[in-house]
Amino acid sequence: MEKKIIVETSARHVHVSKEDLAVLFGEGYTLTKKKDLSQPGQFACEERVAVIGPKGQFPAVSILGPERKETQVEISASDARTLGVKPPVRESGDLDGSAPCKIVGPKGEIEIDQGVIIAKRHIHMTKADAAEFGVEDKQIVSVKIDSPERSLIFGDVVVRVSDSYALAMHIDTDESNAVLAGPGAMGEIIK
Repeated sequence: MEKKIIVETSARHVHVSKEDLAVLFGEGYTLTKKKDLSQPGQFACEERVAVIGPKGQFPAVSILGPERKETQVEISASDARTLGVKPPVRESGDLDGSAPCKIVGPKGEIEIDQGVIIAKRHIHMTKADAAEFGVEDKQIVSVKIDSPERSLIFGDVVVRVSDSYALAMHIDTDESNAVLAGPGAMGEIIK
């Protein structure tokens, strides 16, 4: 019996550190939850910031909470061309040597020397999910996504295992558009 995984599209977004949040929105500011995301404890915020690169900008990029240790900007390859930056494809939090940008909020702005990445497509799963699917943390797999007109197999998908996760695959907007993934899109791991 084939086991399916929900496939979610992760649009461009920013994670901010407490220190950078204070610069962008003012001392003592706290993020305002707009809605919960599929991963436990993660949420979309009401707050938006401008992300600016050498060639272009996005004036209203969502912030995702909660605050992080380091500020991070996750964009697609198409977004990178618009901004004029060259971010590496990385797992979230792997920021060493990543691309720089400017971030502007209502109270101030910051220049980050690194922190812009194209998120590596990945699957979040618990230890029990990993056992059921026969995979382990950091394993690289391929995932087949069927759609009415543009089915596709994505390679180089990293499995991320933690009991703090909920089962879901995350792809960026370029990848989602390539397969015409709508709400309720499902993927199947093929090793």
